[in-house]
Amino acid sequence: MSLRLAALSAAILVSLPCSVLAAGSVPSNDVTVMHCGHLVDTVAGKLLGETTVVAEAGRIKEVRAGKVDAAPYQAAASAAGGNYRYVDLADATCMPGLIDAHTHLTMETSPTGYSDQFRWNTADYAVRSTVYARTTLLAGFTAVRNLADGNNESIALRNAINAGVVPGPRIYTAGKAIGSTGGHADGTNGYRMDLAGDPGAKDGIINSPENAWKAVRQHYKDGADAIKIMPSGGVLDEGASADNAQMTIPEIEAVVAAAHDYGFTVAAHAHGAEAIRRAVIAGVDSIEHGTFMDAADLQLMKKHGTWLVPTIIAGKYAEEMASKPGYYPPQIARKAKEVGPVIQASAGRAYKAGVKIAFGTDAGVFPHGENAKEFAYMVQAGMPAMFVLQAATTHAAELLHKSDELGQVAVGRGADVIAVPGNPLDDITLMQKVSFVMKGGVVYKVDGKPTL
Repeated sequence: MSLRLAALSAAILVSLPCSVLAAGSVPSNDVTVMHCGHLVDTVAGKLLGETTVVAEAGRIKEVRAGKVDAAPYQAAASAAGGNYRYVDLADATCMPGLIDAHTHLTMETSPTGYSDQFRWNTADYAVRSTVYARTTLLAGFTAVRNLADGNNESIALRNAINAGVVPGPRIYTAGKAIGSTGGHADGTNGYRMDLAGDPGAKDGIINSPENAWKAVRQHYKDGADAIKIMPSGGVLDEGASADNAQMTIPEIEAVVAAAHDYGFTVAAHAHGAEAIRRAVIAGVDSIEHGTFMDAADLQLMKKHGTWLVPTIIAGKYAEEMASKPGYYPPQIARKAKEVGPVIQASAGRAYKAGVKIAFGTDAGVFPHGENAKEFAYMVQAGMPAMFVLQAATTHAAELLHKSDELGQVAVGRGADVIAVPGNPLDDITLMQKVSFVMKGGVVYKVDGKPTL
């Protein structure tokens, strides 16, 4: 733990001005008034006209139609000895802060990634994670679900952000992934024998229902917020298959039972149809990727109310990198070329079948900060622009069990507000041009420029 915290502190001192070190909370008498040209009502699925949003003490205090006289708010803040800020977003569309339900903030794709793991310490990953977190926040994502890291470094990152030590999104992290020996969660897969060892439940590697209970309880002890399992093979591990089933139904059922006892949701990385079927039957909350889902899987997901988090961008990016000689080891390049061409169409079929869909990207598999490209891929898959905005707000908040806090600009909710120039319902690629970011009442970006 001390290594991770020391690494985070070092990153702050090197990269941030002293005035930022205490950021992260807003005094109760501070007021920000935002004049929005339009506001996306994510609950009703409507684009509202000119709207004024008032934030006070880190929460939404008022949402009023039209442009209001801001002078009384300034006077009230001044009388209370607080700070006042007016933000003119008349040419922009405001909306709730975005939620990416599938990220990896402690890593980022690199052609040296498979050798870096033998040179880097946990501290190295932790330091870099502070940069990825800031980049993600400035892209408009004020909350993320971090679905697996190497050594619980995302838990330390979450704690540092929550303490106002470094800037970043709200993080709901799964810590280490849970899977089977030699499976997608086994970080020693592909190592030579003297290095591979035999990871166990404390490391997230299980081979029985009994192991599953211990692994989940260890996550609770470690301070995780959610559980991530790997019931199928994956693209970026060094195993032979991207889609074979790697966990039994009793094992998954045990994970789900234990997780729900502790108030955790369970996200299941699953490319293959059989792995998807097993995970849904066993009661997981979401399927991540869902690349090779078949018609029976779709109907099963709809019946059980299981969420899909498509991560189209990750499949496309991995396929693109697989064409670059030496970027991935050969077996990984092969799997990327199998998954990449399929994943977008699968997401489109899930939407047409009525499966619940939440926004998620697998950021880290592609460069952080490019998360919003997923919106365009979802629209290309046949999803309406308003639906994909809801997927990254109200839907994702529901998946995270945070609907009472995130996903809408409404009185009493956390003051997470972003804006983009123009109307994203006419041009969804505008989501890649976020010009204003507020999280918890703190302004991190205005007029397209970071404030830190």
